Amino acid sequence: MKNVVNNSSPGLTHINQKGEAAMVDVTEKAITQRAAVATGKVSMSPATFELIVAGEHAKGDVLAVARIAGIQAAKKCADLIPLCHPLMLSKVQVDFEPDPIRHQIKVKALCKLAGKTGVEMEALTAVSVACLTLFDMCKAVDPEMIISDIMVNSKTGGKTGNWQHSKVGEVPE
Repeated sequence: MKNVVNNSSPGLTHINQKGEAAMVDVTEKAITQRAAVATGKVSMSPATFELIVAGEHAKGDVLAVARIAGIQAAKKCADLIPLCHPLMLSKVQVDFEPDPIRHQIKVKALCKLAGKTGVEMEALTAVSVACLTLFDMCKAVDPEMIISDIMVNSKTGGKTGNWQHSKVGEVPE
């Protein structure tokens, strides 16, 4: 195995001097207000879309279950992503925006806290699991659904300050 050395490159913060995976030390970082927004989409057949938005799916309120799944997922992010710090989230919000023209459900997650590290991974995890839950609940009626465009849209706080994805507004809504 090649021995990779991290020369303090900001792109390799989870690699130590020996090239091994390492959790970033945030001990000396300041506690700041931080937030992140992530989005994703689930595309489906018109019939599946109508079942979901009308609340007529045989399994019940698909969006309510996906919302709870997304919130739970954000809280469990450190259990799923090996080098993520366990965080004390102060807010997790998962919302859905049905698009009747494209037969898509846009999923949006907001995660917030006052802490020493960002919440981008928690927002991404919330969106991903909410999308997966939509798929799981509807796969029997529509196995050809497509999950796409999962991304961090923006983040605030921390040493690097506020940031917005360069593609926000370019990805079809």
